[in-house]
Amino acid sequence: MNKLLNTITSLKQQLRVAHLRHNLTVIAGRGAQEGGKAEAPHPFRVIVDKEITDHVRSWRFIILLSLILLTCFGSLYISISNFSKAIKPDDPDGAFFFLKLFTASDGTMPPFHVLMGFLGPLLGISLGFDAINSEQHSGTLSRILSQPIHRDYLINAKFAASLTVISVLFFALGFLVMGLGLIIIGIPPTPGEFMRVVFFILLNILHVAFWLNLSILFSVLLRQPATSALAAIAVWLFFSIFYQLIIKLIAQAFMPSQMAPPEAVIKYQELILNLLRIVPTQLYSDATVTLLMPSVRSLGPLTMEQVYGAIPSPLPLSQSLLIVWPQLTGLIAATVLCFAISYYSFMRREIRSR
Repeated sequence: MNKLLNTITSLKQQLRVAHLRHNLTVIAGRGAQEGGKAEAPHPFRVIVDKEITDHVRSWRFIILLSLILLTCFGSLYISISNFSKAIKPDDPDGAFFFLKLFTASDGTMPPFHVLMGFLGPLLGISLGFDAINSEQHSGTLSRILSQPIHRDYLINAKFAASLTVISVLFFALGFLVMGLGLIIIGIPPTPGEFMRVVFFILLNILHVAFWLNLSILFSVLLRQPATSALAAIAVWLFFSIFYQLIIKLIAQAFMPSQMAPPEAVIKYQELILNLLRIVPTQLYSDATVTLLMPSVRSLGPLTMEQVYGAIPSPLPLSQSLLIVWPQLTGLIAATVLCFAISYYSFMRREIRSR
């Protein structure tokens, strides 16, 4: 039985490498058609197409896609069922009917944006935890790199293919939710609401891209795919659950007394918020709340002088983007840093054939 399994595995590896060799042969010009007039595709594009095909046909992507669709449609059903209750006369966001599809909930199920913040990292981790070490573990990495392609094409194509799949998925899901909401409630979105939803989709892609790069980094540093998956999930659980518990303990230990001056209380609250914003999930949560709730005017503590005389009215999109610009910059910096470390580690890594 073991010999049969080894034979099947070897045949799969040979077919995979043979498929890539065939594509690279076309690149070299050997498979040019119509008297050499057809332009051969770039090696980077060939690898990206192959990775996209592998992702879309994999069972883990199909399972995660089914889970995301099921939970999102459930959240959409609950938000539509409680749509009339979510619209309140004294609510500053009451005029933004379409945004209620992404934020309204009755407590039975989290709203749409909370589910995306929870399931998005799992999608990024699942697409990147075995990007490099699975190739080396199966013995195909050295064979692929022996072809006439640059070494950095491989890791760049792994990231580009996964990011393409994530982008198409989130844009399709976001526009599907908007289309169903338009059919059910019969109220079209205003241009401001539409642009807020588009920026919300881009924010989701950026958030998942960070976890994708983090899982690719573990895939480069660790040799076993199972180990890299467990490491990425452990980091996600620490940032999502345990880090907030640690910050709460710190907050209770250094909480100022009731007789402390207002300046000390504000500094204490700013310190706690800054510690929380080290985590990418908190950056995503702050940016999402600001984009989908135009009445949010600040993400930090305000003094009485700042609150006094302020009219509770929604902010335009440009002002909301200015508020969340630090969060967006932090997510972009963390994503670029993870990819840079992965790229540097992979380029200096010694690869030997098994």
